[in-house]
Amino acid sequence: MPSRLCHARPLHAAVHNADAAAAADAVPASSGRRRALATIAGASVMTLVDPLVRAGAWAAGSDAPEKTDVRIGFIPLTDCASVVMAAALGLDKKYGIKITPTKEASWAGVRDKLVNGELDAAHVLYGLVYGVQLGIGGPKKDMAVLMSLNQNGQAITLSAKLAEQGVRDGASLRALMTKEKRDYTFAQTFPTGTHAMWLYYWLAANGIDPMRDAKAITVPPPQMVANMRVGNMDGFCVGEPWGARAIADKIGFTAETTQAIWKNHPEKTLGTTAEFVQKYPNTARAMVAAVLEASKFIDASASNRRKTAETIAAKSYVNTDMDIILDRMLGRYTNGLGKTWDDPDAMKFYQDGSANFPYLSDGMWFLTQHKRWGLLKAHPDYLAVAKQVNRIDVYKQAAAAAQVPLPASDMRSAKLIDGVVWDGKNPKAYADGFKIKARSQPSD
Repeated sequence: MPSRLCHARPLHAAVHNADAAAAADAVPASSGRRRALATIAGASVMTLVDPLVRAGAWAAGSDAPEKTDVRIGFIPLTDCASVVMAAALGLDKKYGIKITPTKEASWAGVRDKLVNGELDAAHVLYGLVYGVQLGIGGPKKDMAVLMSLNQNGQAITLSAKLAEQGVRDGASLRALMTKEKRDYTFAQTFPTGTHAMWLYYWLAANGIDPMRDAKAITVPPPQMVANMRVGNMDGFCVGEPWGARAIADKIGFTAETTQAIWKNHPEKTLGTTAEFVQKYPNTARAMVAAVLEASKFIDASASNRRKTAETIAAKSYVNTDMDIILDRMLGRYTNGLGKTWDDPDAMKFYQDGSANFPYLSDGMWFLTQHKRWGLLKAHPDYLAVAKQVNRIDVYKQAAAAAQVPLPASDMRSAKLIDGVVWDGKNPKAYADGFKIKARSQPSD
């Protein structure tokens, strides 16, 4: 259900008179106009001056980033685009920082470099951040989701061999698996990550138990296509452009898009450690503001999406053909079996800010699925964990600086592919309510 959006409040508590006077002095205007701006009682000049001037005043004052050079890791996927474009377009400089995007080989590598401080932040799977927070899927460390980077735009790809056997979708896959008993293998990108959760949810929605009827393996996104080519899996769930690449290489077809599983689902985040935010709060805010600006740019027009696709297709980023990236960025889909369509729910980077807000209910959903599949042995305090991880305070301050509207609520609801509604109101009952789930479900 779409959230109503309202304009963000000015940066942090507000810029009051003393700060207003200092910022007003930075405006190239008459001294009379500066005095007028400085004496508006209780008002923030942040809402009155040019955004570039506003950002300069912000960076020059007490809100200056504590750390100006930041390394943000990314995996070669289409949805790394806003991080890359924040640097490529120089939007980071507007907020007093320099972003260096660093290409990583796997999500496990991203996790480890975040935890040990080699990376300041990362384009990272929503569920990976929550897994580290609770000590599943790796070391335990307090983490932070600063913002959501995108919604939608992933896909479940099945092999051409399955297509030859008549598989077209989840129902026909189940029919084949029931008829022809063998080991079926499906790949995801990280055990607690988004792709694992979409894959398991889709299989279960079609009556296939991902824990008992199939084998799940972990494969880094850029290696998915090569592994399917040599027959290592029957299907995979991964971010674009690797679903489109499998179709172009004629080794697989799209059985389902993730937006068909959950319209406007959360996907990647700008993630970091809680320690980083505590030590460098202004830097964290600046990173979010810069990436928000890039998100706006990408979604502003088809030509901007083309420019983005051209940029991230380079060897230093995604390293594939620009057209493979662009078509699905524009919502132009083909499933590899002759069906083509224009998808209004393709990958979204901004959506008037609704694609970026770190909804508490989004984080909580991943915890419900971690419990569902036995990754968590007991129910956590879902809301308390989400409030600790999702740094809505930092996001709101950055949104004010970047003039991004905010939703009316920190929670949202949606009906998923199986008809079950998620609204965050009773996460324990939701997690326990699925017919297909991990075998051991202790009562807690």
